[in-house]
Amino acid sequence: MPNVFIYNKPFELENGKTLPVLKLAYTTYGKLNSDGGNVIWVCHALTADSNVDQWWPDLYGQGRLLDYKEYFIVCVNFLGSCYGSTGASSSEVPESLKRKNFPLVNIADIVKAYQLVKAHLNIKKIQLLIGASLGGQQALHWAVHYPNQIKKLCVLATNAFHSPWGIAFNASQRFALEADKSFRDNEPEGGKLGLKAARSIALLSYRTSKIYNLSQSESSNEKQNHFVAESYQNYQGQKLVERFCPYAYYAISKTMDSHNLGRGFSSVKKALQRIEAKTLCVGIKSDILFTSDEQRYLAHYINDADFIEIDSIYGHDGFLVEGKIINNLILKWFNENPNL
Repeated sequence: MPNVFIYNKPFELENGKTLPVLKLAYTTYGKLNSDGGNVIWVCHALTADSNVDQWWPDLYGQGRLLDYKEYFIVCVNFLGSCYGSTGASSSEVPESLKRKNFPLVNIADIVKAYQLVKAHLNIKKIQLLIGASLGGQQALHWAVHYPNQIKKLCVLATNAFHSPWGIAFNASQRFALEADKSFRDNEPEGGKLGLKAARSIALLSYRTSKIYNLSQSESSNEKQNHFVAESYQNYQGQKLVERFCPYAYYAISKTMDSHNLGRGFSSVKKALQRIEAKTLCVGIKSDILFTSDEQRYLAHYINDADFIEIDSIYGHDGFLVEGKIINNLILKWFNENPNL
């Protein structure tokens, strides 16, 4: 069921800025057992929300990985998002920090906020912490900095630090938002045209040329304009505009760019070696944004980790589209060595 956790105290961000109050929307499924340990915690990706049953339906339900009859499933809309949690356009944020002036929220801040929800729910141990993409970055940070809280960890299509390639894509999207005068003027309803353009850029990193060439091809050799692929980009951009805050999107892209597990350690490798959870790293062969090599890197340096690669034509979006395959392979892995 959906809930909102309110922290009525100043919440200090890692960069020194302070939010006067913190709101975190979260959804739970199932019941917490008496020892507070039958927990699966899901960290969601960039534009998702806490309703994991809706955006990952192939993994949710009885007999599947997210089995609400067996486990207490938790998903929190992360700090900085716009689905009920404190973000760039939230009413509780002071005007000086609103919209394009919203301060950097990094992965450490998000995980620090999760600790408040964890304590509020009286969770003692997490049986499985799972996340993909930006959600995987959160799960990895959690496993590095709070290693004794997690028994098993599964990350999909993510990385130990955001790559220059990924940062370049995000910067290009921010350039699109900044080109929108209403965004630059910090208007309450500003940035919609910029967000539409940014989403179009993002889609090219989420998918592959193969799937575009298969699904957006023309039926006539005579067409010279109004192409199917152009209509698709327009549709997807407008679809996001109707459900997401441009200022939140801008801020979250910076959150992703700031991700680096090596911060505060002598190296990224040393940080990964702090993870105590048995870990599964899932790569998607055609993913150009979070490459399979990045998942192999994680599996190599985490002490007890397995690596599996999915062969999908959907690129990065494969972690959503290939839900049935993902459910089956993670469920099989999760059910092995159940007493860990």
